[in-house]
Amino acid sequence: MEWNMILELIDPRLLIVVVACWVIGFILKKTPKVPDWSIVYIVIVFAVGLTVGLIGWSVEALIQGILAGAFAVFGHQAVKQTKEGIKS
Repeated sequence: MEWNMILELIDPRLLIVVVACWVIGFILKKTPKVPDWSIVYIVIVFAVGLTVGLIGWSVEALIQGILAGAFAVFGHQAVKQTKEGIKS
């Protein structure tokens, strides 16, 4: 995926939300009492909340928050799967 395409989908002001979601996901993954299946949902809710806080409530903010959270999860999985692929 090219950066130009990402910037067309996600408002550039919200790239900080992607980074914050990546960090939140990492912290949640290391937290023993948080089930793995719930991490994606927590990250998405966090992303939507942060996005609404930054740009105000609108349908666009909701969509942008979902995209930012989803991109953070996708990015993490892409890095993880690449590392595992290189090891084998």
